[in-house]
Amino acid sequence: MKIGELAARLGMAASAIRFYEQSGLLPAATRGANGYRVYDATAEERLRQIQLAQRLGFTLDEIRTAIKEMGDFSKDGLLGRIDQRLHEIDTLRARLDEQRAALLGVRDALQAEWAAGRCFKVDQFEVRQCVAREEDAHTGEAPGRKQPPVRTRA
Repeated sequence: MKIGELAARLGMAASAIRFYEQSGLLPAATRGANGYRVYDATAEERLRQIQLAQRLGFTLDEIRTAIKEMGDFSKDGLLGRIDQRLHEIDTLRARLDEQRAALLGVRDALQAEWAAGRCFKVDQFEVRQCVAREEDAHTGEAPGRKQPPVRTRA
């Protein structure tokens, strides 16, 4: 089938198919008498594998490596790659869960401090927007521009 037909069947752009071919992810198409690229069912299957692998989060480099190592997507090689990707996802999920919990904690602390009219400080980091609202600890005056002392004539 021609590249346009293959692209339509797979719901992808013809330029993507050419890119995969140039990148070594897809074997080179044969050329018809008219010079057009002609693809067979094997090319369609390989493109479906690439689409699936991308949807599962594999990069094109990882897909390319898998194709080179396995020649095709063999059962054991594919299962190993899937297990590796699952481990990466679990690690990422754990890290994201930690970040989410930390963000929720900071959010709750900010809300509590601001509700009490105080500034939230983390170590030496200070939310600068609060400084204008916080009273000066030494003088009890609101911070900001200090008025010069009133001078009296003697």
